[in-house]
Order: sequence, then C-alpha cells, then structure tokens
Amino acid sequence: MLPSPTTFARVLPYRTLAIATIAEAFSVSRKSAFSTTTSGISEPELCFDNVIIGAGVVGLAIAERLSRQPKTTTLVLERHASFGMETSSRNSEVIHAGIYYPVDSLKTRLCTRGNRLLYSFCSQHSIRHARIGKWVIGSEPDQFLYLKNMKDRAEKLGVPMHFLSMKEAAHQEPNVIAKEVLVSPTTGIIDSHALMECLEAKIQSRGADVVYHTSVISISATSSGYRIRTSDTPPTIIHARNVINSAGLYADAVAAMIAPTSPYRIYPCKGVYYTFAGRCPPVKRLIYPTPEKNLQGLGVHSTVDLAGRVKFGPNAFYVNSKEDVGVQEDEAMSQQFAEAVSKYLRRVKKEDLRVDYAGIRPKLSGPGDPFHDFVIESSKEHPGFINLLGIESPGLTSSLAIAEHVEKMLGYDRVDDGWDNI
Repeated sequence: MLPSPTTFARVLPYRTLAIATIAEAFSVSRKSAFSTTTSGISEPELCFDNVIIGAGVVGLAIAERLSRQPKTTTLVLERHASFGMETSSRNSEVIHAGIYYPVDSLKTRLCTRGNRLLYSFCSQHSIRHARIGKWVIGSEPDQFLYLKNMKDRAEKLGVPMHFLSMKEAAHQEPNVIAKEVLVSPTTGIIDSHALMECLEAKIQSRGADVVYHTSVISISATSSGYRIRTSDTPPTIIHARNVINSAGLYADAVAAMIAPTSPYRIYPCKGVYYTFAGRCPPVKRLIYPTPEKNLQGLGVHSTVDLAGRVKFGPNAFYVNSKEDVGVQEDEAMSQQFAEAVSKYLRRVKKEDLRVDYAGIRPKLSGPGDPFHDFVIESSKEHPGFINLLGIESPGLTSSLAIAEHVEKMLGYDRVDDGWDNI
C-alpha cells in the first residue's frame, strides 16, 4: 500500500535535480515507497496529487497555480535539461492582445485574459517587459476590410485599438510603407526566459519540484488515478491523482498513452527568424502585415526585443521532424524574407539580414486545413487527465490564463497570489 500524497522532502538542491533521477531527488528510503519488478529490480514509487508533463511556459504556469493549493503535492516532469527548451524559447516573445481569432474561441478568451495577467505578473515580479504597441498595416482594399473587421472584433472584446492617421504614422515610423495603420496599444514584448525562471522559483518555494532529464514512457489508469512510468534506470513509478499533459510538440504522443485512439495529431510547422544587421534599426515597435490565410502564421512581421534589436519572421512551413530547429544561411530564403519585408519597410535589403534561429509550432491543423483552436480537455473515461494540445501562439500570452482554466477544470478552489486578483 503506497503512502497517501504528502510533501516529499527535497534532498538535493535544484541544480542537482537537473542531473538526478526522480528517485534520487526525493526521500525514498522508506521501504513502502518501492515495488519489485518480475526481474527482481526495485522500482521506486512516488505519490503526487498533480503531475504536469512538460516544463514549457504553460506547464510551469499550471504548476505555479496548482502549487498554491494547500495539502497537495505537485511535480513537473521534463525530458530536457532545463525549462522551455522547445517552443517556449523559440518564438517572438510578444505579449499579444487577442485580436486575431474567432470571438468565441479559447485562443481569444485565454489570450485577452492572459494579456492582463501577464502584465500584472511582470510588474509584480520585476520581469523585464515593455508595452510598446503593435501596428497592423494594410496597403490593399482586401487588407483594409480585414483591418476594419479586426477593429470591430476588438471592440466586441473590449480590447483597445485605433486607426492612426498617415501623417502621424509617417512621423512615428518613417520607414513603414502602409496606407492604413491599426494600432494595438496593449501588445508588448517580454523576457520569456525570465518569466519561466520566476515561475520555476515560485513552484519550488512552495515545496513542489521540476525534475529534468526525465521522459514519460507509459501511463495507465488505476482505481485512484494514474500510474506513470519514467525513463530512469531503473524506471520510477509515479502515482498521480491528476495528470496534466502539457508536452507541447509531443502532447499527441502523451495523449495516446492513455487513449490509443486519440484523434489528435500534432503537425510540426517551422518558422525561421532573421535579425536586422544593418547600422540603424528601421523601426521602434512591432509591425505586422495582415496575417496568412487560415491563420497558419501572422506573416513575416518585424519585432523589437528588449535590447532594441529588430528581427523579422517567422515564416511558416510544415516539416517532417519535430526536432528540425536547425538554421543555416539560405540564399533563396533570405531573398524571400527581403521581398516580404520590403513590402512594408523601407531601408531593409537582403544584405542586412542574418539568419538567427527557428522554432516549431505544435499545430493541430495540417497544410491547407482551417483554423484550429486550442484543445484543453478531459474525458469521462479519464477524469483528472487533462490534455493540452495545439498550444501554439498565443500560448505564451495565454499561459497564466490557461493555468487558471486548468485549476478550475480540476475542481480546485481558486487561490489568488495578489497579482492575479484582477
């Protein structure tokens, strides 16, 4: 009989956890915390109320939320050596306003709520960010109609947006080429690494843990929850009352562990970023063309980071491998970027562009498919097992709101932390 969920004493400091097995990371000297396999090898067994699979920004946000619950235990499992090693660290680091998606979608609801939460969290915890605003621009009649519809949608959502006169636009950003400019003043930029680092620290300060170098290799349902087997040698068995699948690019594989007939498939969609290597940055704020059809991407836009560096991207194209994040100088792609950017920015030449990095979006829509919303769901067959699939943009902005949503789905009472009482 396993011990009831309790707070397991941490016996190793955090940085050691990153190279330890789960069994080493917790106090497992109690004989009752071990089982024996048919081969005679002892398999340490641990109990937790909540296990989150994946330490991207969404997984960490959920763990931060659940770690507030009294008399509960929470653990995050991450296969990489640190947090945010996949999609969470390979994006535009933009705080979105929530204006692109259908009004009744999860993406819209969680992004608009997440926008407010994220600014509040950053202010409270001194995380570097800047509310620099975004211009969505148009130069053709169909783009003007898109901008009008976007503003109408923003008004319904209570998201501030306004058109800018061409005289004022030319004064503020003389290098921008546009005939209409729609301003989103609540869009901003953030140091996503600092955000994740802060979330991890808050998780640990409440006695919960994030364990790295640990993959989940199987999950099965039990009478009291779920049995998780990890990749340690020998494997560790974790009994969890609730499991939150926040595995990003591999969330479909984790979902299939508990439900082999799961209908969901992640389509890896790659996006490459270029930096501006010229002398004088051409813009001071975020400049977005109207987005691509079916919202496959938001177009090759220009962003500014917290150091004032300008980058362009991402483009969007489907790839076969979820690990395909490599980049190299590509003459044809450089030309494509230069042509895309030159449609809305002066003074940007191909020789000013340097390939920087790439990210993979975990899309639920394949090539040519229509828009697909976030999937955040459990089932009657597997209560307490929550799948999060297709958490691409605006996942970073939505992360803290997603955590609230999951907390409610699990039936927990809300526990505020001051900054989120908004």
